[in-house]
Amino acid sequence: MTGPSGSGKTTLLTLVGGLRSTQSGSLRVLGQELCGASTQQLVQTRRHNGYIFQAHNLHGNLTAFQNVKMGLELHQHIGLKEMQTRSAQMLEQVGLGNHLHYHTDKLSGGQKQRVAIARALVSYPQIVLADEPTAALDSQSGRDVVNLMQKLAKEQGCTILMVTHDHRILDIADRIVHMEDGKLLSKL
Repeated sequence: MTGPSGSGKTTLLTLVGGLRSTQSGSLRVLGQELCGASTQQLVQTRRHNGYIFQAHNLHGNLTAFQNVKMGLELHQHIGLKEMQTRSAQMLEQVGLGNHLHYHTDKLSGGQKQRVAIARALVSYPQIVLADEPTAALDSQSGRDVVNLMQKLAKEQGCTILMVTHDHRILDIADRIVHMEDGKLLSKL
C-alpha cells in the first residue's frame, strides 16, 4: 500500500491488526467483523497477525532470541520448549542464528529489522502487517529484507500487507493499492 504521509495507511494497518477499535462502518478481517468487536475479540484477532513496525519496537535490553520469543507469548497452547525451538529456528532462517544472545541495541538496523521479521513470523500468522519496514535501511538492505519477508511468508502461506514509500521495492509486490485522504483509490 502506497500513499502520501497522513493519508491513513498506518491507521488502516492498526485497524486491520486489531490494535485499535473501528469507530463506524464495517471492517472484516479473516472472516471476523472488527467494528464493534470486544476487547477479547480484538485479542483473538491479534493472535492471527504478525507485526513489523517502522521503528522495530524491539526491547533493547533483551536479546534477539528473547524478542522473538515474545511473539509467541500470546499463544497459550505453545509450551516453553516449543517457543524456544521455534524462536531459535526463525532467527536461523533470517540469518541471525549466531546472534541469538546479542542484545538488540547492539545490532545494526538491518539486523534489527530481521529480528522484527522473525518475531512477526514465529507464530505462523495468517497476516503480517508491515509499516515501512525498509524506511531506515539502505537500498540493498531494504531489498534483502523485503525478499526475506516474501520468501518466509510464501513458505508459511501467509499474506503480507505492507505500507511503503519505498518505490524501489514495489516490483516485489503481488498487488499494489494506493491510499489518499483515508480512501483506497486505485489498484495498480
